Amino acid sequence: MTELDTLKSQLISQITAAGDEASIEAVRVSALGKKGSVSELLKTLGSMTPEERQTRGAAINQLKNDITDLISARKSELKDAAITARLKAETLDISLPVRQSPAERGRIHPISQIVDEITAIFADMGFSIAEGPDIETDYYNFTALNFPEGHPAREMHDTFFFQPDENGERKVLRTHTSPVQVRTMEAQKPPIRIVIPGKTYRQDSDATHSPMFHQVEGLVIDKKSNVGNLRWVLEEFCKTFFEVDSVVMRFRPSFFPFTEPSFEVDIQCDRSGPIVKFGEGKDWMEILGCGMVHPNVLRAGGLDPDEYQGFAWGMGLDRIAMLKYGMPDLRDFFNADVRWMTHYGFRPLDMPTLFGGLSS
Repeated sequence: MTELDTLKSQLISQITAAGDEASIEAVRVSALGKKGSVSELLKTLGSMTPEERQTRGAAINQLKNDITDLISARKSELKDAAITARLKAETLDISLPVRQSPAERGRIHPISQIVDEITAIFADMGFSIAEGPDIETDYYNFTALNFPEGHPAREMHDTFFFQPDENGERKVLRTHTSPVQVRTMEAQKPPIRIVIPGKTYRQDSDATHSPMFHQVEGLVIDKKSNVGNLRWVLEEFCKTFFEVDSVVMRFRPSFFPFTEPSFEVDIQCDRSGPIVKFGEGKDWMEILGCGMVHPNVLRAGGLDPDEYQGFAWGMGLDRIAMLKYGMPDLRDFFNADVRWMTHYGFRPLDMPTLFGGLSS
């Protein structure tokens, strides 16, 4: 076997053994690079006689062509193999479900949903929505609502007070949405029919209480409203909100400084299971307080109690949300847990309507 045959055999073995594109490139450089074994043989062509160049020179050139073709073929094989391996490793399972869009993944917080539900119910009864500031003066939060200075009823609320201003007056984070009642009476002539959803603040925190919570109040002022009207409004609201055909309510005498007479309202329910069911059963659950607007509150709003009268009610939005949707702990409302929101939240495009269902 000649020298060229031996070299060719060695190079073929190296080409065959190359397992990836980097290895075959190393073989190419070692054979055909500037200092490669085949290139070194080509450099001897200049010192050969014409006769040697015709025989040995032709054999060297043939070796170069053969090795070049073999390297190209092997490189192509390795490239195809690398692509095949990559495609196999990066296989996409098209049977997997498509990722939901943000509109489908997103959820409306239950409190926002409850506000929309209440708005839909009372708007159908002819009520409008009223709002007021979260930071209130002592006058609107207490005095105008018949809480005299030093009156024990002020101790009913664990109030967040601000530092006194230059006049020595201390503003408060409102403890209820009732100040909006007085502000509305000052700004609007009767008849008045409003509901007031909003944030309120008290120093209390446990499974059923939060330092910041939500309330909704209602106010009706005209010349003929009475307790019978109040009862009808609350019954219609509860039937629609809890989505039942009928409710049984009882009014118990109570005390609120801003109403006279005042009532606590219980609704008949079934509490035997893990979820409270309204419109059935023999149990009772307190859901709100209400009463006829106190004459002193009417006077504070600039109205004559001999000419006008009205009724008001108030309830906790967080609590009725817990009752309706079976939520066990109020603190979960404010924990920003995506898992909780996914479970209890509502789809953004499902707006509550009286004809389509409030919570469908």
